[in-house]
Amino acid sequence: MARNIQTRVCIDDWFGPFDCQLDPHHRWNGWLSPSFTLDVTRELSAQTLRDADECGYECVDTIHVIDGRADSQDTVHLIESDMTHEVNEDGDRAPVALAVRIPWRSLDRGATATLSPITPAIRKAARKGKPTGRGAARAVVVHVRWMYLAEESDTAANIVRPNRDGLYSIGGFEWTWHFASWWCVCGERMDWHETECPCGMNRDENPKTPLGVATWAAGATLRRLVPDATSATVDLYDGFARIIDVFAGDTLVDTADDTGPFDCETLGEADEILRQALEETGPGGIEAAGWEHIPDEKTDRLYRVTFPAPRP
Repeated sequence: MARNIQTRVCIDDWFGPFDCQLDPHHRWNGWLSPSFTLDVTRELSAQTLRDADECGYECVDTIHVIDGRADSQDTVHLIESDMTHEVNEDGDRAPVALAVRIPWRSLDRGATATLSPITPAIRKAARKGKPTGRGAARAVVVHVRWMYLAEESDTAANIVRPNRDGLYSIGGFEWTWHFASWWCVCGERMDWHETECPCGMNRDENPKTPLGVATWAAGATLRRLVPDATSATVDLYDGFARIIDVFAGDTLVDTADDTGPFDCETLGEADEILRQALEETGPGGIEAAGWEHIPDEKTDRLYRVTFPAPRP
């Protein structure tokens, strides 16, 4: 029995990431077969069309979403590419294209849109107008494989019908969909639906900014010697981050090199982690990382930094 999960998928850095539903065990040559909501299908459509405009239709499948109403009159829509082909013996050329005829009033009764080549009569029908009506919103999704359409293949384009959950399966058993991922601050790469890292960090709690990540890393560095360290006082005088005090709860930890548990190398390493992140942090980054300003007579650059709680 299929066991669908909610996750995100992408195709390298090309398409996505997109929210979807899929069965992780239902694969094609190891690749995933996701299904998308109509809203996500619109996002996917926009990406395919941008890619086709930039790279050329001959190497990109495109997804098209055509909107109408349940009480609209039948309409005809033209989908054209930047590719051309010969149309007669004189060498005249025309765009590689197809027509989509949609019986809006019959869709709810099981009818489907139909695809056909473009003729003068179809082009004239397409000029008659857009879908009208006040009924419930409806949409037709078309998948076009242009390199095969140019070869007049019968399977070069199809109507993507929603499944019983209203989701659209696009690119399954064709495209190289794989799981989108998130990187935990501990350095572990996780599939999107794996919300808990083995280190204990939750995906939604995972720091998102460079300074947030650095705050976690600095805390982890200090905890190598003081496992109970919870926060620190940091001075940003002259643009350098320097840890002044370290706390374990409300208890001040001795940071003297000769009497306390820390050595200067560990404190210096934590300082450097914070300094590098501060160079990448724009306006508002300090506050976004949860750093709290501490009023002080000698400096206006003193902050209390609370480290994320250590995980069991």
